[in-house]
Amino acid sequence: MVWHLWGEGPPLVLLHGGSGSWRHWARNIPVLSRDRTVLAADLPGLGESALPPEAPTPEGVGAIVAEGLRQLLPEDGACDLIGFSFGALIAGHAAAAAPRRVRSLTLLGAGALGVPRGAIQLERVRDKTGAARMAAHRTNLARLMIADPARIDALALEIQEWNSRHARLASLPFATTASLGEALARVPAPVAAIWGELDAPAAPDLPGRVAALQRARPDARVRIIPGAGHWVAYEAPEAVHAALNELLPEPRRPERRARPEGGLHAECQRTSL
Repeated sequence: MVWHLWGEGPPLVLLHGGSGSWRHWARNIPVLSRDRTVLAADLPGLGESALPPEAPTPEGVGAIVAEGLRQLLPEDGACDLIGFSFGALIAGHAAAAAPRRVRSLTLLGAGALGVPRGAIQLERVRDKTGAARMAAHRTNLARLMIADPARIDALALEIQEWNSRHARLASLPFATTASLGEALARVPAPVAAIWGELDAPAAPDLPGRVAALQRARPDARVRIIPGAGHWVAYEAPEAVHAALNELLPEPRRPERRARPEGGLHAECQRTSL
């Protein structure tokens, strides 16, 4: 399993969505790593990480992530764990498997709460090349991920193309289960959730999805980002960062350090477990 690390300070762990990679957080890492150590995983079977050794289940993938937290965090250290979509499901299971390693759990665009998922017809991509392939990616981003077509920029298309070429684990079958709600009952850390108002998978019943979360965790705090879709951290990063400032426990603020030039890749450290 490959992890990418930026910054210094209290640890903040990011788990991406289905058919994705750490790149789902491209608009967030520069801000979040200003005073945090950001650890952004490639989940098993996605991005650069190997497939799980056995047939994937949320519990099994969550256990792999939990072992990563035990190895990467300081001894007796705990992180603030944030998961998006499929990553929210895995974050719930990882937090249940390694409760001493998770200080808080925040879920973005969460499913697997036993609530019906929106019926979304996606375009086939693998049989296309060139402009036709990019057009299919744009259509799929508009139908599933991003509510405002104007926010589907060149970077979003580049991320979608890279992620789709490297995805080997199919996470969609888990989205209609109640697996996340069941895991949250075993998580001692405080729980919060963020959805885009126009989240396509949640569209049939976003209030029902919120209610299902709060049945599992009556203490959960919820924020809805107006006008945003499923990939809310990309489409509305400023609003998500403001919500995280409210929802995350206050970290110890280290002295702000000078940031090197060269973008995300120049600052990133990469480790494999």
